[in-house]
Amino acid sequence: MENKTIRFSKGFIPAAVFSIIVIIFGVTGIFTRGINFGIDFKPGLINEVRISPVAAELTYSGNAKATVSVENDKLQIVVSGTGAENETKSYAYSKYTKLKDIADAVNTDNIVHMDLKSDGNVPSTELFVNSSVSTLLGKVPFNLYTSNEPLTVEDMRSALGNIQGISVKQLGEGANSSFQIRAALSSENESSQSIQNAITNALGEKFGAEKVAVLKTDFIGSSFSKNLAQKSILLLGLTFLLIWAYAAVRFHWDFALGSIIALVHDTMIMFTFIVWTQMEFSTTVLAAVLTIIGYSINDTVVILDRVRSNLKTVKVKNFKELLDISLTDTLSRSIITTATTLFAVIALFIFTTGSIKDFALALIVGLISGCYSSIFISSGFIAMLRIGWKPEFGIHHSDKTERGVLNYDAGVQV
Repeated sequence: MENKTIRFSKGFIPAAVFSIIVIIFGVTGIFTRGINFGIDFKPGLINEVRISPVAAELTYSGNAKATVSVENDKLQIVVSGTGAENETKSYAYSKYTKLKDIADAVNTDNIVHMDLKSDGNVPSTELFVNSSVSTLLGKVPFNLYTSNEPLTVEDMRSALGNIQGISVKQLGEGANSSFQIRAALSSENESSQSIQNAITNALGEKFGAEKVAVLKTDFIGSSFSKNLAQKSILLLGLTFLLIWAYAAVRFHWDFALGSIIALVHDTMIMFTFIVWTQMEFSTTVLAAVLTIIGYSINDTVVILDRVRSNLKTVKVKNFKELLDISLTDTLSRSIITTATTLFAVIALFIFTTGSIKDFALALIVGLISGCYSSIFISSGFIAMLRIGWKPEFGIHHSDKTERGVLNYDAGVQV
């Protein structure tokens, strides 16, 4: 029993009109509401932070200048000035394997004083300091740290909840893990230093100022963020170009153009959703857009491959009829593939938070749009280009046969 052919071609024009209205709505939103660029595309800073109890304190009561540095293989104290106090003391972790060993050696040398505040049996290789404070030693204790407090990303986000434009993720696992905090400037009048102070103060209020250790700070200028946005646009353009070249070689130039129209459609639909929901546009969301581009072209290629196959085996009167048959043949595959992927993505959306949740939401919109555009937009555009097509033309617009492309009459490649 033959399957009944669904007349998808009747929906080509209504679908095109609907998509044009939605895209115009999206373009209007870009100019009236703007894109809510995330911190990846804005100037700001990146802090790497650990929350840890103080393991030891260093103090210096001499008249010279004493500084401390904690490196990967040693703790070093340098005393400089006039008189006999000028010297450098290094405490290699290979020799002083535990924190208490370093404390005993430092106190024995009697240059500075080290006061243990926690278990001295921790490995000396775990030592780290707060890079945001001066390494100059004095009567005010200089803190040394070893292990972390048992905190989660949600704990950090809760502490920073009153600061706008903050992103937090965990780096590593266990006692040596840290948190990466990305913050964007909310206005041109705001400085990176003021954001850093706000972050440090918020963490200090939540966990205690003495427990906050900033390991590293990187400042992101406006030129860098602008360059990233330009590279993202270039990446999208290059992706479209490579996909068009692939489809043109595999099928025909108008098939390739129809594929690109569908991809541009999906991209604009996703941007329409992003603009009007004011979803934060970050590199994670950009990754979702690129993922949908790859997913959508896969659906379109399956349909076009069936069209090319049916050119040799199915007798039709016009190209719309051929498209209807091919779309009907591949409909179950398109729906099942999209539905099963949606189940996984919806689960990701429900059970995750932060940027991953935005990634999943963007994918949901893109998956639905991709399935729709593969059936109606790409096929409708190709049908418009081939309005005068006849069966004897094969894959071509006219009766001119091109080298290396299927000839319908001959049924072979020439």
